Amino acid sequence: MLELWPTSSPEDVQVIVRAVYKQVLGNPHVMDSERLTTAESQLGDRSISVREFVRAVAKSDFYRSRYFESCAPYRFVELNFLHLLGRAPQDQKEVSTHIICCVAEGYDAEIDSYIDGDEYQSAFGENVVPYYRGEQSEANPKQVGYNRIFTLNRGAAQVDSSVKASQLVGALGGNLSNVIKPSTSTVIGSGTEKRFKILVSGAKFDSPRRVSTSEYIVSASKMTPQIQRINRTGAKIVSITEIA
Repeated sequence: MLELWPTSSPEDVQVIVRAVYKQVLGNPHVMDSERLTTAESQLGDRSISVREFVRAVAKSDFYRSRYFESCAPYRFVELNFLHLLGRAPQDQKEVSTHIICCVAEGYDAEIDSYIDGDEYQSAFGENVVPYYRGEQSEANPKQVGYNRIFTLNRGAAQVDSSVKASQLVGALGGNLSNVIKPSTSTVIGSGTEKRFKILVSGAKFDSPRRVSTSEYIVSASKMTPQIQRINRTGAKIVSITEIA
């Protein structure tokens, strides 16, 4: 565990900076041009805390382009849990809540929902660098959390941006325990690909004015474009559930 103290030296601050980049960005190679020099300087003079530096990194163009714009919604959310809370999502409800938050309130609100939450504050406070804690009992109210963290965190050589598809969509949707398997395995495109029901409420502007509810049945691999289409209509996603 790494923590920034008032007495930390400039060298200690750089250790903290590198640790935040590694944890939050998913073990990438960060070029000098991609570093957040202003935020690093603010951390060094203590005008922001480690928590605020984490927020800046998670809202950076680097994070957004690799995990929000390039990954399926499920993958984006499961990696937000991993990078910002150090654990895997526990169940379908957690994932659905965050997908709905992102669609309804936007990217920044989705990131803030982790960093401003009670769990983040309890686990890391203001100046501890987030770390993988999913193997610890206090991070897993449910037993399945142990297997799920190992499904997402495959070791020091892993670069999270190399995997675009969700690794947990089937297990979460079916409330099943994950089987630990090679990271190249995926349900996307297989004969057993999961299907999901998206319940949507939206306004119809015919006369008389009324609010309608619609259902969309989509496979896991088609969820991203369907959510994008729903979002463009201005409708609200009420829930996302797996169907048999």
